[in-house]
Amino acid sequence: MINIKQKKEEVKMHLKDLRQNLKKMHLEVTEELILPEADDVKKLMNKMDQLLKLIESK
Repeated sequence: MINIKQKKEEVKMHLKDLRQNLKKMHLEVTEELILPEADDVKKLMNKMDQLLKLIESK
């Protein structure tokens, strides 16, 4: 069973990774006027789903 401290660290890692990916995607859209690939958006959505599952798990 994962203790609360380990779970908190895992959630923080997931959030940092998501934030980094979203910042990169945002810069591409706003500065380079490049729309993200559909697969890149799907990957981020999957990462967010994994994070939700981690948060909701007991």
